[in-house]
Amino acid sequence: MADLPDESVDLVFADPPYNLQLGGDLHRPDNSRVDAVDDDWDQIGDFDDYDLFSCAWLEQARRVLKPDGALWTIGSYHNIFRVGAFLQDMGFWIHNDVIWRKSNPMPNFKGTRFTNAHETLIWAGKTKASRVTFNYAAMKALNDGVQMRSDWTLAICAGGERLKTGDGRKAHPTQKPEALLHRVLLATSNPGDIILDPFFGTGTTGAVARKLGRRFIGIEADAGYADIARRRIAAISPAADADLKVTQSKRALPRIPFGAVVEAGLLKPGDTLYCAQGRRTARVRPDGTVAAGGETGSIHQMGAHVQGAPACNGWTFWHVRQSGQLAPIDVLRARIRAEMEGV
Repeated sequence: MADLPDESVDLVFADPPYNLQLGGDLHRPDNSRVDAVDDDWDQIGDFDDYDLFSCAWLEQARRVLKPDGALWTIGSYHNIFRVGAFLQDMGFWIHNDVIWRKSNPMPNFKGTRFTNAHETLIWAGKTKASRVTFNYAAMKALNDGVQMRSDWTLAICAGGERLKTGDGRKAHPTQKPEALLHRVLLATSNPGDIILDPFFGTGTTGAVARKLGRRFIGIEADAGYADIARRRIAAISPAADADLKVTQSKRALPRIPFGAVVEAGLLKPGDTLYCAQGRRTARVRPDGTVAAGGETGSIHQMGAHVQGAPACNGWTFWHVRQSGQLAPIDVLRARIRAEMEGV
C-alpha cells in the first residue's frame, strides 16, 4: 500500500488476519480433524504485535482514501473491537457496524461456549465530513422494497463457490462468500470506482468488483493465493454498462427546480395544476412559482398552503392533466432527468 498515491482510492474493503490464537487441533465428535485457521499469516503475535500491525495498515488505508472515501473491515470477537477503536482514534467516522449472521455456521464441537454464528463488519468514512457513497434505494430494492437492516443473514462460502486445490482441500480457509461483497460494493460504491483490498486472498473482492463494473487493486503476500485470484478473475466477463445501473436514491439524482420544467416548455405560464382529487388548483407563473388562493410561492409552499399543512412535497402533490388523466408533475421532472442522461 505504501506505493499507492495519496487519495487515489474510493473504497477499501479489508479482511485482515483475525489473529485467532487457536490452542491446538480441533476435532469433531467422530474425532475427525476440523480444518481450522492455523496458517502462518494469521499468527501475528500478542496484542501489542497485533495493534502495531493494525495501525500500520489502517494508516496506509486512510492515506490512500479520497476525501469522500470509506472503509469496510470485517472481523470476529478476537480482533474487531481493537480495530474499531483504532479507526475512531485515527479520525474515521463509523456509519454502521453490520452483523453478518451466518445461516450455516460451524458448530462449537467442544460445547464450551456459544456457537460463533456471526462476524462483524464496520463501515466508516475517512472523516466525519466525508460524503460517502450510500446507494440506499438500491439496498431497499435488493431487500424487496424494505429498508435494509444492519443484520445480514448470508451463508458462509460453501459448495460450488468454495475454491479447492487439486487434492480437494480448501484453497483458502477464510474465503468470504461473494454475496457478502456484492452487498458491500453495491451499497457503497459506484461503477468505475477503485476498490482496494489489502488482504486479497483468493480474490473475492476483485471477482465481485469485476462483475459490478468497479475497478480494483488487490494486495496479497501469498503467491499461491494471488495466482488463484488472477485465474478466478480472468474467467469473469463483466456485464455491459447499461446492465450495471441500479435504483438511484433521490438524493443522488440531479436537482431539477420546478422552473426548469417551465423553461423546457413542459408547462406554460397560466397552466393549471391540480391536487390528486382535482379539488384544489394552482396556476403556473413564468418564474416557476405558482399562484393559489390569492397567494404565490413555490410548488411546495403552495401545496402546504392549500392544505393548511406545515409542509408538502409539491412534486407529488400537484398534478397535471395528460390524456384526460391526472399525473403528478414529478413525471415532467423525470423527463428532464432522462434527457440529461441521454436516455
